[in-house]
Amino acid sequence: MTDASLPATTHDAEPPRRAAARTARTVSPRALHKGQQTRAAILEAALGLASHMGLEGLSIGALAEVAQMSKSGVFAHFGSREELQISVIREYHRRFEEEVFFPAIREPRGVPRLSALFENWVKRVSVELDSGCIYISGAVEFDDRPGPVRDALAGMVRAWHAALEKAIRLAMAEGQLRPDTDAEQMLFEIHGLILALHHDARFLRRPGALDRARRGFERTLAHYATTAPR
Repeated sequence: MTDASLPATTHDAEPPRRAAARTARTVSPRALHKGQQTRAAILEAALGLASHMGLEGLSIGALAEVAQMSKSGVFAHFGSREELQISVIREYHRRFEEEVFFPAIREPRGVPRLSALFENWVKRVSVELDSGCIYISGAVEFDDRPGPVRDALAGMVRAWHAALEKAIRLAMAEGQLRPDTDAEQMLFEIHGLILALHHDARFLRRPGALDRARRGFERTLAHYATTAPR
């Protein structure tokens, strides 16, 4: 059989990647932009749902109802419940960085930057009292459930802890914290303050929890601070 006699539908047998690339080129930028907007709107609704009901409360059906879309419409953007949960975790982490991390790194290295990281974290907790922190609620939901969702959540938390530990070590390098400071121990204590704040303010509704968290941080700083900063 010669090339001239090949059937017109030969392109149906293209390798999947080549076919996908060819299809993508035929999609107009306007359609792509609309698809991105729809996905962003779905993700916004999913984030609100997860904040109030936890990651386990997320499902294609529940999200379709909240977003006022069909299940097939939601499924087209998130092919599975697991993919949806991981996308929510990533979006939560992105917003956490925007509100907590990036403003703080504009502060000078050392205690000023570390203090800004903690203060921004406290403010973030304070606005989540009526919804919830996905880092904390997710840890309860997935602490003993291995899998991609747990891995994604743990990876984001580890990234945040690494940023805090780096800030502590920079403060040590600046001579503002004692050279024998155990950075991991200090990080543990700072994280403990946030967990206690979330518990007392959200669960017990105990007044003054924000101030107690800030006083706890100041005491932690005083414990590790050098008497004569360089």
